[in-house]
Amino acid sequence: MKAGPKIPRRTLDGVLLLDKPLGLSSNDALIKAKRIYLAKKAGHTGTLDPLATGLLPLCFGEATKFSQDLLDADKTYEATMRLGIRTTTGDTEGEAVDTRDVTCDETAVVEAMKRFLGDIVQIPPMYSALKRDGKPLYEYARAGQTVEREGRQVTIHALQLIACALPLVTFRVTCSKGTYVRTLAEDIGEALGCGAHLTALRRTGVGTLTLEHAVTLDRLASLSEAERDERLQPVDALLSTFPAVQLNDEATQRFLHGQRLKLADVVKTGLEEGRVRVYAQEGGRLLGVARAGEGVLAPERLIVAAQ
Repeated sequence: MKAGPKIPRRTLDGVLLLDKPLGLSSNDALIKAKRIYLAKKAGHTGTLDPLATGLLPLCFGEATKFSQDLLDADKTYEATMRLGIRTTTGDTEGEAVDTRDVTCDETAVVEAMKRFLGDIVQIPPMYSALKRDGKPLYEYARAGQTVEREGRQVTIHALQLIACALPLVTFRVTCSKGTYVRTLAEDIGEALGCGAHLTALRRTGVGTLTLEHAVTLDRLASLSEAERDERLQPVDALLSTFPAVQLNDEATQRFLHGQRLKLADVVKTGLEEGRVRVYAQEGGRLLGVARAGEGVLAPERLIVAAQ
């Protein structure tokens, strides 16, 4: 049987704020969105577990060059944990391995949560994608093996109780990259003396991006091509925390050829050292990202379409 003609793929640049559904992996969500858009190039900004829902920023075209910046960004979640039961996975997918009475009250929950604010050390869960000797930890776990894991420092910027209907506790957490909310729930449960596991997890923020303007896959599929394209955020939506620099025409051309520029030659001066987003003064086009320091502006990643 002869295959039908290939459907042409589109060149798209931008960021889609997707509200990922329950039970779908981040990669499967990416594949579905890429198919809906008929996009040539796309990638996500870090995985969200199948049992988690919520904000999953997807990058198309030139935006994929800056996906790492969201991998490094702080994340905000709303989570529900069930006190009194520990499971093999730290969530509802696992089997119960320990059951204890829940004797604490809401005041004790709030006090226990306070202990986890700031810099803390977490032991990564066995059911995670972290690798040991080239093999993901979850493969060891599925084989019934437990391997030693080093503790990792993470930062809990904010931890707020939303609802307490014991044994269920719902909280909001803003945390640094690498934080396991499952592990946080388990550790809070241990601090309360009864153990806990996560029953629901929803990501509501990644860096400065929020769930407010996110769209579901079903809704996306129902839109026209023009309406879907309107859903795409500009590439620099990933870079909003970086200071902005504008370049005149001459400096723009030099920058796009990868040349380092003297900071004194850029439109905006007085920059602190660090990464900046760079625009052309004429038309306000995003040119890429650079690092400012030691009196120079050094290009890091360039937007090909701007040339």
